[in-house]
Amino acid sequence: MKTTDATMLTAEIRGWDAPRRVHPMTPDPQGPVVLTDRHLLRHGRPHIPVSGEFHFTRVPRSQWDRRLRLMRAGGLTAVAAYVFWNHHQPRPDAPPAFDDGRDVAALVDACVRADLDVVLRIGPWCHGEVRNGGFPDWVQDADVAHRTDDPAYLALVRPWFEALGAQLEGRLGGTSRVIGIQIENEIYDQPDHIATLKTMAIEAGLVAPLYMATGWGGAQLPADEVLPMFGGYADGFWVDADAPWDDTFREHFFFRHVWDDPGIGADVREAQGDEAAASPGSLPDGFPAVTCELGGGMATAYHRRPVLDAEDIAAVANVKIGNGSAWQGYYMYAGGLNPAHDLQESQATGYPNDLPEFDYDFHAPIGAAGVPTRTHALLRTQHAFLRFFGEQLADMPSTLPDVVPSGVHDVSTPRWAVRSDGRFGVVFVTWQQPHEVLDDLPTARFHLSLPDRTLVFPDEPIAVPRGTIARFPFGVAAGGLTVDWATASPLARLTRPGGGTVLVLLASEGIAPRVQIAGEVRQAAGDVWAWAVGDDAVVVLSAAHAADVWVVGDEVYVSDDEIDVDDTGVSAWARSGGTVQWLDPVALQLRTLPPEGPDVVPARALPVTPGATGAGPAAGYGERNGRAAAPGTARVMRDGDTWTVDIPADLRAHPLEVTVDWIGDVAVVRADGVILSDRFWDGTPWILRIPAGTARLTFHVLGMHPDAPVWLHPAARDRLAAGGPQGVRSVTAQPADQRRRFRR
Repeated sequence: MKTTDATMLTAEIRGWDAPRRVHPMTPDPQGPVVLTDRHLLRHGRPHIPVSGEFHFTRVPRSQWDRRLRLMRAGGLTAVAAYVFWNHHQPRPDAPPAFDDGRDVAALVDACVRADLDVVLRIGPWCHGEVRNGGFPDWVQDADVAHRTDDPAYLALVRPWFEALGAQLEGRLGGTSRVIGIQIENEIYDQPDHIATLKTMAIEAGLVAPLYMATGWGGAQLPADEVLPMFGGYADGFWVDADAPWDDTFREHFFFRHVWDDPGIGADVREAQGDEAAASPGSLPDGFPAVTCELGGGMATAYHRRPVLDAEDIAAVANVKIGNGSAWQGYYMYAGGLNPAHDLQESQATGYPNDLPEFDYDFHAPIGAAGVPTRTHALLRTQHAFLRFFGEQLADMPSTLPDVVPSGVHDVSTPRWAVRSDGRFGVVFVTWQQPHEVLDDLPTARFHLSLPDRTLVFPDEPIAVPRGTIARFPFGVAAGGLTVDWATASPLARLTRPGGGTVLVLLASEGIAPRVQIAGEVRQAAGDVWAWAVGDDAVVVLSAAHAADVWVVGDEVYVSDDEIDVDDTGVSAWARSGGTVQWLDPVALQLRTLPPEGPDVVPARALPVTPGATGAGPAAGYGERNGRAAAPGTARVMRDGDTWTVDIPADLRAHPLEVTVDWIGDVAVVRADGVILSDRFWDGTPWILRIPAGTARLTFHVLGMHPDAPVWLHPAARDRLAAGGPQGVRSVTAQPADQRRRFRR
């Protein structure tokens, strides 16, 4: 195809309007964490943190280390964690408990072991789809003006903050890995109260370089007291069952310098009579663009059950980086289970929505059972990019193209943006969204007006297939060579033993990976392609590797198993028993590593035995403000049908990962008679972690009534409409903690 056939996509690259300045809320301009109006400085260097939400009280303590290491392997630099007051102090006549899975100090220590910073979100009101937003019942029922400077309310909060401060003594301030403390959550019209809570936290010893607050919904925040944080979800459970895909979700698939999201928490605001606070605001002057709640998935409410593809999550994340994100923060990053009965958000406790009593999988990058998903795979390639190029990217402003989409319903105008310092830069392209399928874009080239030159690339027009999530670099250095431009995404920059640098790129499906160096253009081909120039080189991995690439430490691996690298070598938490390949930076090839550990015990289908038949489903179980209510655990166990699975004796010695294929409305599972979890059906597999020694699983499944006022993803709705019996279809199991070592 001739160059003249291409649509030329143009942008004029502009620099910052003023010099960088340290924000006045920074306590120590020479400290380990410094806030500027563009980004953070970590130990004096520009830094784009990548944080992920991990609710430690929803995950057994015995699993913390592995989950945190998996988060680190996913490219995260920090863990964010709500501290739910009602998980620690359910009764007023007992002090807050910090034992076992509630030990917040042990959480900080575990994060340090995993080389992760920490942001503690201390509330006292948190939300998090938790009963009363985290208030214990005795606080919720107190005759006080909640979430205000009412002295009676503050008198309840102060001992809680003091208990937290005492528990964390020696782990805060100075060079602590606790870099931030979030005050309150989703509070919109109480700036003085946020300032009061910050003062109380400091008096209680809760000291950190950064104090933060959620800024969405047009929140009014105290000037120069807290860092405003924003979010962005691709879909949400909090809209009505019959509502179309909302514009507040669509917004996040477009490159725009808009950070507020008035949709987050809108239903709770409405229920609280706080609709006026929902008007969107802009990014406050003097602050960088910081996110704490980019949707890592989505929770499942009874009335509405969104299921997002991994590509949808990765698309939003890519857009935010292109928009100028100075902090990528995800909610959730690791799912879990509520630790006791009646701790969920529910209509019975005044919320518009019913959530599962136990399940908080969230379809997160790491599910409730600790299993990484395809979302983890796609996000970790972005996080690897931020790790190796974030220091440069942090100081690059975002530029939108000359022609931008006309609005959030525009499905024909290309969506892209540029971050550049005038020499090195990245063109971000996202052509992916859920619900409404995009057509492939016609052929195009990029025409960038840089301060001292004009760059047009690639040399041949490219088509942009739907599903594209890409970062095309220009002027990127790899040791002594400079890549003029490439139509593949930067992944890592590795040091070669004996000298030299390897720039690793990852191709995008359907886009020919072309690279120009010193005016010469070559097209990559095959599984692994290399172009060496002296001691330096460029390597392009094919798009087929996108879901299997791991960048751990300063090394690149390819495996469909969960990779872990420590001082003892390379290991895979094996599920598939597949191979582990290592990118040899000298030979510029992928080498298959020989396994040293035992063979993987494969997943085994277990017999499923039908049991008692219940009364069956009803068309509805009540409602609140027009939203269907869930039947509740007791009713599911009373009216649902029963299936049992006996665990073979040879599998009982270890915890098991169990995958359940089922169809219905709501299910509850018991392990040897004790409730383990529950689930609202959305068409996706249900993955459970079963304790060692379990002899029998009992499933109670209440079917989906044909008239149930519930929104399902079209794929789930089609499966339901296809007919066939509802209930448990199949159960497979394999040991959960198989670890296989590999020799390099």
